[in-house]
Amino acid sequence: MDQPVSRRQAVGLVGIGLASAASGSAIAQTSSPATGTGGASVMKDDPRSKYPKPPFQEQTQAWPGLAGKMTPKPDHGETSYKGSGRLTGRKALITGGDSGMGRAAAIAYAREGADVAINYLPAEEPDAREVIQLIKDAGRIGVAIPGDLRDRAFCQRLVEEAVKKLGGLDIVVNNAGRQQSKSSILDITDEDFDATMKTNIYAPFYIIKAALPHLSEGSCIIGTTSEQAYDPSAELYDYAQTKAATMNYVKSLAKQLGPRGIRVNGVAPGPIWTPLQISGGASVQKYKQFGSTTVFGRPGQPVELASIYVQLAASDASFTTGHVYGAAGGQGQP
Repeated sequence: MDQPVSRRQAVGLVGIGLASAASGSAIAQTSSPATGTGGASVMKDDPRSKYPKPPFQEQTQAWPGLAGKMTPKPDHGETSYKGSGRLTGRKALITGGDSGMGRAAAIAYAREGADVAINYLPAEEPDAREVIQLIKDAGRIGVAIPGDLRDRAFCQRLVEEAVKKLGGLDIVVNNAGRQQSKSSILDITDEDFDATMKTNIYAPFYIIKAALPHLSEGSCIIGTTSEQAYDPSAELYDYAQTKAATMNYVKSLAKQLGPRGIRVNGVAPGPIWTPLQISGGASVQKYKQFGSTTVFGRPGQPVELASIYVQLAASDASFTTGHVYGAAGGQGQP
């Protein structure tokens, strides 16, 4: 028969347990990190050296550019992102899903359990095929819908096709963007200005209007804005305007759709290594030193924003709406 334990004995046993737990924790902490010179603990995931730093080689491509032809190739999480079922059963449409943050979001969403449709320009087909295969490798439905977002009729068809092939829609990521660097406003043609406005401002307007009838409570809309929204570069006169507009439509639409249970948020990247930079989005001189002004001395990689897109879409972020999340290597405001 078990003997009863006195209060003094019980306190002693608890103390022993706590001491053992603390000892085990200390052992884990000292054995986990790598050991550097002099026995000091060194983190294995140092953000300063995690990814390539400038200078980068000259590699100009014609617009819109391909990630697969960049040196070094951007990291979208192809081999590193591990999901945990945070978006199981969700249905997502991502514009610009072939490369950059759109590709990183598409890969992450699929590995978190979502079915994903991506839009891209026909010239970006090689990159897009890789993304669709990665989505399917994750055991999810991957839908490729190429087309030009400047066309309102196409934007409407895009949403309808996504809804039909995914079996519904509850996440809309307006990520596609056009960026062309011009040293003077005098160098921006009417056609250039129109193309940037239609891609970056009109297209989300068309897509959101087409998607709303299909979105129910718990759905979300995410816009990709930029550090250019609040700290614009001289040579990105038109692009910077569109990113300020994106930031503001996120905040306005969040107030409008909140009563319907639909959340609206944004992501504001800083310098991120994507085809935008080497296909006219930055001068050769600038992209060769791209990211050197951040506190880490390097540009960010698309995968470093993947978890932000996941968090903003996940149901446990249910109280977050009308916010812009930044990732700018120490030089951003949101």
